[in-house]
This record gives sequence, C-alpha cells and structure tokens, in this order.
Amino acid sequence: MTAAFTFPGQGSQAIGMGKALAEAFPAARAVFDEVDSALGEKLTAIIWDGPAETLQLTENAQPALMAVSIATLRVLETEAGFSVGRDAAFVAGHSLGEYSALAAAGSFSISDTARLLRTRGLAMQKAVPVGVGAMAALLGLDYEAAMAVANEAAQGQVCQAANDNGGGQVVVSGDRTAVDRAVEIAKAKGAKRAMLLPVSAPFHCKLMQPAADAMAEALAGVTIKTPASPLVANVLAAPITNPDEIRRRLIEQVTGTVRWRESVAYMAAHGVTRFFEIGAGKVLSGLVKRIADGAVGVSIGGPNDIAAAKDALAASA
Repeated sequence: MTAAFTFPGQGSQAIGMGKALAEAFPAARAVFDEVDSALGEKLTAIIWDGPAETLQLTENAQPALMAVSIATLRVLETEAGFSVGRDAAFVAGHSLGEYSALAAAGSFSISDTARLLRTRGLAMQKAVPVGVGAMAALLGLDYEAAMAVANEAAQGQVCQAANDNGGGQVVVSGDRTAVDRAVEIAKAKGAKRAMLLPVSAPFHCKLMQPAADAMAEALAGVTIKTPASPLVANVLAAPITNPDEIRRRLIEQVTGTVRWRESVAYMAAHGVTRFFEIGAGKVLSGLVKRIADGAVGVSIGGPNDIAAAKDALAASA
C-alpha cells in the first residue's frame, strides 16, 4: 500500500461543503443524518446554508468538517471501492482531523465522534477568555527557528509552537502579548511574513489545559476500537494502534504541537506516494508537495472528484 488517507482541520470549512455529495449519494446523506441525530440539532442546515459566522464557531466547525470527511469517505467506499483497511497504509488528520481519521478507520462511531468534537470545540472555546490568547503564522522560518522565536517571546508567558505545517509554515499560540512579541521577533529574524490569525482561541498550547481535562473526561466514556489502519498521531508523528494510547494521545493533542510536517515525512519515508485528502478544502494536499518530494496530494471533496480518486488509488496499488 502506497496511499495514506488524510483529513483536514479547522480553517477548511466553507458554506455548502458536502451538499452536492449528499444530494447525489445516499451514503453521504446518511452520514449527515447521523451527525444531526447525534447532536440533536440540524448541523447540516448550518453547513449548507450558513450563516458563515455560525459555521466558523469552533463548536460547529469541528463536527461539521468531520461530517463532510466521513460522508466523502462513504461515497468513496460505495462508488469507488475504497477500503481504509486494505488501501491506506496510514490514516492521519490535522488537529480535529485526527478524530475524522479515527472515525474513518473504525475506532470511533460517527455519533461518538460528532459528540466528542462538539465537546472539544466548546471546551477549547471556553478554556481561555476571548482576547486573552492569540495565534500567529510565521512564514519562511523552519521549525527550529520558529521555536527559538517562541521561546524568546514568552518572557514568562505562554508562547509555543502549535502547528508545524511544513514548507516553512509554523503557527505559534499562547498569551496575546507574547504572540504579539513573537510576530515582531520573527520579522526581525527574517520571516517572510508573520501575522496574527483570525481565531477565537489559542489552540494547541498550555492555555488549553482546561479543554484537555474536559476531553479526558469525555474520552473516558467512549469505546475506542483498534483502527483498521495505523493512525499517525499529531503529537508523535509516528503510528499508533492501541486504543488506550490513542485516548492518551488525543488528550495530549489539545495542548501539544500538531507535528504535521514530521507526520507526512514519516509516511513518505515508509512508502506513501499518494496522500488522499478526504473532505473539505485542499490545504493538506498543498502541504504534501512542500514536505515530501515526489509525493502527490489528491483532494476529494465533491462528486466530480470520485472518479479521479478511483484512478489515483489504482495507480498507488
């Protein structure tokens, strides 16, 4: 197997995502219906009709992106013959996408995943008062240089690497004043760009500890099965399959760095040549090209992508 199935994180959401799939394929519609039922509300109405500011709320964006990813996967399974266990050497997801990856691999039920992500979104939003934290993208610095910037900017506050996305793109997160300092320090150290991100909370840093505690409680009450394909965990950039370790790493992920560059590099080093990005957007496919020489990113998010995905999977078999 030379394919990996990857699943996007927050920021890839868009009004209308998944609607064409649901209208064309009953398998996709069934996923959206199950997510609505699990949450006890019509999340699909928000996904397809907006308003955008409601979809962008962390508590909605997280389960919404998972719903689109799993709906897309179900269509790939029914229409293109995809099988996670047979076709994916690994599964991986960016931040919340890790939950989508686990649902795809059969570790979580769709209903449990939807409820976990609703809890995660609410907990992450409540962990830090609005305006106290911030996140910033540092472009044109490698991970080590960005870490040095974060350490220099901290000055007794929290400022740490939240996402190592690859291609000279590192996101830092923490106290607002410390992140502001990081932006200025990064510019002075030669970053191509350094800018605050329009996010509502400082994700993946120590300030998220209350959310990590909430997820520890939520995950304790959920059954986790061994995934059909190994999960390359965000916080390890290495594969895991043990349900107890999956639970532990998901809790660590709330305050830890998303090591996406290393994760993609690990999969490429272990034979993966095609990365299927399943769900909304094309962010992860773009990053693949910057991280792994010769690897191909294939974005699958709409009805027109299904036939091409089938051909791409056959080429990677």
